[in-house]
This record gives sequence, structure tokens and C-alpha cells, in this order.
Amino acid sequence: MKKHLLGFILVMLVGHAGAETSLTIYNQNFGVVRDVVPLDLQQGVNQVRFADTTAHLEPDSVILRDPKSGVKLSIVEQNYRADPVSQGLLLHLNEGKEIEFVVREPSKPDRTVKGKVIRSGYTQNLGGGDSTQPVVEVDGKLQFSLPGEPRFSAFADDTILKPTLDWRIFAEKAAKLDAELCYVTRGMSWEASYNVVALEAGDVMDFTGWITIANRSGKVFKDARLQFIAGDVSKLRDAENAVYAAATPSRGQNVVFDYGAARAKVTEEVFDEFHLYSVPLPATLHDDETKQIEFARAEAVKAQRIFIYDGAELRQGMYENWNSERIRGNSEYGTLSNPKIWVVREIKNSEANHLGLPLPKGKVRFYRKDRDGRLHFTGEDRIGHTARDEILRLYSGNAFDLVGERKQTNFKSDNSADLVTNESFEIKLRNRKLDEAVEIRVVEHLYRGTNWEIRDNSAEFSKMDAGTIEFRVTLKPGEERVIKYTAHYVVAVAKEKPAAPTMGADPFGAPPPARGN
Repeated sequence: MKKHLLGFILVMLVGHAGAETSLTIYNQNFGVVRDVVPLDLQQGVNQVRFADTTAHLEPDSVILRDPKSGVKLSIVEQNYRADPVSQGLLLHLNEGKEIEFVVREPSKPDRTVKGKVIRSGYTQNLGGGDSTQPVVEVDGKLQFSLPGEPRFSAFADDTILKPTLDWRIFAEKAAKLDAELCYVTRGMSWEASYNVVALEAGDVMDFTGWITIANRSGKVFKDARLQFIAGDVSKLRDAENAVYAAATPSRGQNVVFDYGAARAKVTEEVFDEFHLYSVPLPATLHDDETKQIEFARAEAVKAQRIFIYDGAELRQGMYENWNSERIRGNSEYGTLSNPKIWVVREIKNSEANHLGLPLPKGKVRFYRKDRDGRLHFTGEDRIGHTARDEILRLYSGNAFDLVGERKQTNFKSDNSADLVTNESFEIKLRNRKLDEAVEIRVVEHLYRGTNWEIRDNSAEFSKMDAGTIEFRVTLKPGEERVIKYTAHYVVAVAKEKPAAPTMGADPFGAPPPARGN
């Protein structure tokens, strides 16, 4: 073994065949880069430098292999440098030294002054750069700025112009091959966004999905093959990347998308427990660039409009640190009235509704055409990763012509052997639309205990869960209706100490949206 290690050492600078670069980007601010590294190895130890990586490569994620001919590559040593030469870095390397500065002034010839670099102001971080002011001594006096454009000596032999991997690769015999370099890098992310366009009236809409890619990796990817993983992949966060925020695929489904002037299809397939989207045409990603690619399109999608009145308003911090006993016995808890009625769009993600796609998490924007065909923005919300045949429920704003009013009409709490509380409410709903009847879903939260009974209710209701009921009320144009009910709670002192459920929660299981004043 010693004989081999003391053998021929070859220093090689390699690039890559750019057309064969491929990327898998995750929506968690990282990606996987697969590049081609041409190698011409001699027997023994070869010194190889690859100077075309990202600036945020995770060095211990590097895999170098020969996927075609099966030549075994043994990396004896690897060094990664992501501090390419810059003015700040060279100033840092010359701290304590005197260098020349060229001073340029309008209408005057250039002149040269000498200054001693006391502090460069350069701090090496994830992106490099100047974090503090430089300090330079000129003619015995200190100044917090550069006196002119600095001039440096020639580069040292180990100076790098781009992020670089240095390898010592041992080869049992000479081999010429195209190796595959694979690594994880930060600074790359993608997210989905959706535009939903409705006609002048009605609930039928056109649906478009976009992939937005952000490349902050410090590298240009020319004509790369792009793929995207949708799902919650476990990725550990160490101290460094905290500043950023193999499976067999099954049969996929094609989704229409536009890419430049070409017409092609993004393919979607199940991959492990996630979904993999592949762009068929190569794309160039410049550093510090954001790119959009359309990946989904559907027409005549039904987006049902729902009106929800969740009339009990709890402002943040209003009842902080209240326990269940205090909530049960305090008559004022949850009696503040919210007059706003939410507008919610419900979309069935099914083939029958012209969708039926796994939809990655992202923002959904709603537009509607006016009578002249002009588009107007009518609200937006976010969705999580949504599987096929699930239902999207999206809050788009508050109804202008619908008004709710909620007030407590009676409260009585009895501290006998069984703690009995009776609470009555009156809810008024007004439809100020001139020519449209509406159905309003009135959501009420029973927050004073889990053992409850509804009495003296003036309208039918449905039990949504252990602490929520819902009334559905239809109002004609200009109509006002009143709902009344009493909640009867019994809490056995020795048996139950109910916890306080969160008030004002969305009946669909998500946090309530901001509803305005």
C-alpha cells in the first residue's frame, strides 16, 4: 500500500460538461447538484482541483463516483474553499502591511499614496463580504475609509477565483472517465404559487400553477436539468445553515406548462414519500436570480364561495394565562363581537373538478374579471401540501355587504357540587345585497367545558367537533335574521377539570385569518 501512495502525483484542473448538470431543488432552502467531472487519472495519487462548485456546498455531503464503467474512486483527502479572491479578502491578507492606493479626483491626474492597513473590515461568513469599516493609516493618521483604489501584489499560488474542491484521489490503475459529482448545497429554494381567475360572475375559474426558483448559491447553472421535490423532507439544521432559513418512482401524471416559446410537459411522479416534478427542457439559472416556470394549468375549476361568521373575537393577549376555571366562571370571556363575515373559497382537488394533482404548498391569488374583461385582485391565502382529492379552503377577505352581530344575553354560574353554567347568545345576521340570497355558516365555540348541551335554539345546528357547533342560515336580499341558543355546561368537580380550548379557531382546523376591525 505504501508503494502506491508514494507513486505518481498528478495535479489536474478540471471543469465540467455543463449540459449534463442537473439539479434537484427542495422547498427548504437547499438543493442537490449533480455535475460531470472529466478525470484522467494516473496510477497512484492524483491531485485534482474542481473549481466550479457553489459557495454554500456542504463538504461532507460530497459523493464522487463513476456510474458507467464502475471504476472505484478513492478520495484520500478533500479540501473545500469558498473564499474566492476579492478586494476585501486581499485587504484582510495585507493587514499590518503598507500598500499603495490610487487616488482619482475630477480634473486632476491620478496620484498614488501609501497607507498601512490596520483593519480590513472583511469578515469571512457564509457569503463573504465587508461587515465593518476599514481602518487605514496614512501619513501617521487613521481614517475609517480607503484613501483610494488599493493596489496589490500578484496572487499567491493557492489563490482561488471561484469556490473550489481540492482532492487527492488514489487510483489503482490509470483511467480516463467522466465522474459524477453529487453534493448538497444551501442557497437554493423553490415554492409554488397559484393564480385563480374568475369570470365576471359565478364560481367557475381558471387555475394556473407556477414554480418560482431562487438561486442564491453563488454559482451559475447553464442548461441544467431541473427537478423539484415537494414534501416535508427531514433536513437537520446546524449552526451554519441556521442563518438560512433512493426510491423507485411510480407512474407519473403529466401537467401542461409553458416554457418560453416551446410547449412541453412537466412530469409529476411519486418519489419515496414525496412528489417529484421534472422540467423536460434545460434551463439556465444565474446566480442571485429568481425564475418562474408554469407547471400546472386547468380550466373550468369549480371554486365554491362560502360565507362564515365566527362572531366571538379574542384579541391576542387578551386572556393570556387564564386557566379553565377562570374561563368557566368569568361572564365576560369571549363576549366581544366581531362583525366581519369571512369569504372562503372551497376547491375540490379532483379530476372531476379538472384538477386531481398533488399541489405543493404555496400562495394562491384570486382575480376576477369585470364587465369589460379587466382583471382585479380579490384576495390571497396559502395552502399546505395538498394531495389529490383533498379539499382546499382559502380565506380571501371579508364580505362588504354582509354583517354579523353577536351578544351574550344571559350568564349564570352555580358553584354547587356539580359546577353548572348556563350561557345564552343572540346572533344577528344582515344581508345588505340588493339582488342576491346568501347562506352564512355561523360558527360557535363552546369553550367553558366539554360536557355541554344546547337548549332553546331557534335554528338547527350541526356538531363540528367536541367544542364547536355550526348553524347554516339562508338570507334573502335585504333580510335580517336572529339566531338564539343557550349552552348548558355541567362540570363534575371531582371528575373534570377541563382545559381551555383555543377560542376563535377556524372550523376547518387552521388558525383564524386576520379579519379586520
